[in-house]
Amino acid sequence: MAVAQTQVAEFQDRLLSLGLARVSEAAALASAALVGRGDEKAADQAAVNAMRDQLNLLDIAGVVVIGEGERDEAPMLFIGEEVGTGKGPAVDIALDPLEGTTLTAKDMPNALTVIAMAPRGSLLHAPDVYMEKLAIGPGHRPGTVTLSMTPSERVSALASAKGCSTKDITVCVLERPRHEAMIEEIRSTGAAIRLITDGDVAGVMHCAEPHLTGIDMYMGSGGAPEGVLAAAALKCMGGQFYGKLLFRNDDERARARKAGIENFDRVYTRDDLVRGDVIFAATGVTDGSLLAGIKREPEHLTTETILMRSKTGSVRRMTYRNPIR
Repeated sequence: MAVAQTQVAEFQDRLLSLGLARVSEAAALASAALVGRGDEKAADQAAVNAMRDQLNLLDIAGVVVIGEGERDEAPMLFIGEEVGTGKGPAVDIALDPLEGTTLTAKDMPNALTVIAMAPRGSLLHAPDVYMEKLAIGPGHRPGTVTLSMTPSERVSALASAKGCSTKDITVCVLERPRHEAMIEEIRSTGAAIRLITDGDVAGVMHCAEPHLTGIDMYMGSGGAPEGVLAAAALKCMGGQFYGKLLFRNDDERARARKAGIENFDRVYTRDDLVRGDVIFAATGVTDGSLLAGIKREPEHLTTETILMRSKTGSVRRMTYRNPIR
């Protein structure tokens, strides 16, 4: 008997992973000429256009569920946009074509291109609001730290789990006025803080490899869409992530309802935000502690990309040398 042709194509994460790396690399290469040029919008637009072009070459029926958002006022890969050839598996796409537009414009560390892909319906459609975030690396029992703890209690709990002093803990925090009281409380425990100006997806990813990055924990509020991307990375690398949506007004609550969210007090775990297998790729634009930035040589541009699959736990680091035409 012939196999029915109406069957939905399975999520081919192994076959799609290299294609996803090419998407991430293309966005980084497109922004290379704008590093340090002071034009955030131009850098973002270049990355968006390149990422869209490469996504449309993939044999997927893709829908963008985490996109550029409205805050950047840039030409976007908008939420609901269909990408791919329309053939192959139905997938959710979460992306930030240039995480760290300001970092790129100023040639500051840790600008990345970031994209994740999962079976259709696997990724939370996070509204464009703030999210309180908390993340630690792998190897700890669930609930070692929680959002219900105070910042100092989280530091003490993680130090106890690691069998070390609170003075040996380093916490990554976005440098924002809203975090000043939290920063003061964290420092009261003796813990160190690594402040970052932008790029909290990279900030969360640092927690997964504390032996390399020196970061043990991430905490603070930032964009909810970036929270989904960070959770996708940790699902591949290992680690715990907790997030709670924060609303400043009724317009933001309405935005959440439109995305299908009704419980405004819910604390999301990593696996609530990313419910299925996921593949994740990020390429360095400027040098950082996770990835090397784009290197310009006389005839080539060289990028470094991290490519990960949650199904296998595989983490690849790839160098791509691209001739300058």
